[in-house]
Amino acid sequence: MLSIYLVIPLLLVLSSIIVIYNGLVRLNNLRQEAWSGIDVQLRRRYNLIPNLVETVKGYAAHEQSTLEAAISARTQCLQARQVPDQQNAENSFTGAIRGLFALAESYPDLKANENFTELQHQLIEIEDQLQMARRYYNGTVRNYNTRLESFPSVLIAGWFHFKPAEFFEIELATERSAPEVQLS
Repeated sequence: MLSIYLVIPLLLVLSSIIVIYNGLVRLNNLRQEAWSGIDVQLRRRYNLIPNLVETVKGYAAHEQSTLEAAISARTQCLQARQVPDQQNAENSFTGAIRGLFALAESYPDLKANENFTELQHQLIEIEDQLQMARRYYNGTVRNYNTRLESFPSVLIAGWFHFKPAEFFEIELATERSAPEVQLS
């Protein structure tokens, strides 16, 4: 018969393992939920692009390369499945969108078009929502990775093959550089 002195420590160790494992599962599920929030905002943004391209096409049909770049970038984004692939796709997508809006600067009638203006406002709203979703996702990744790397969780995580998650960061030179200020 097992001694009470052996059973109690064994139960404490087993319950600690269960609590740590369940905490890792909870954090991983929160991370996945946060990613779905990003995915929803990205899909909303991608769905605006065909309308935006059609609106621009009416004013700047000869700017075909810019229009094709936007559609191509959208397709690349829709096909991305992993966080690093999504980051790369988002970088080219953002550049393509900037190209579309740069066209508007060259066409005052397009800039004044009510449909184009409404699409622009929707895109700005989606970008704000996306920024919040990205911040939340990165916070859940931080919490998950911190728990994963902390002792004694690191032992349990290794036994059950939990892997660190990647942050979702869009690398753009324009976001990293300071704006130029000129005083006259």
